[in-house]
Amino acid sequence: MLGWALMFLLVALLAGLFGFGGIASASVGIAQILFFIFLLGFLVSLVVHLLRGRAPPI
Repeated sequence: MLGWALMFLLVALLAGLFGFGGIASASVGIAQILFFIFLLGFLVSLVVHLLRGRAPPI
């Protein structure tokens, strides 16, 4: 998912460089949404990991 966000950010930067404002703004919007979804997933997995702790030895 982070790879998709970085790809859309790269597309936005290239489109902005070549003057395609509409494509650049759309790509930036998609990259931001994907980044925040990735960040939310990371935080949820971090909290779950901290709450579970270590598994008891067998």
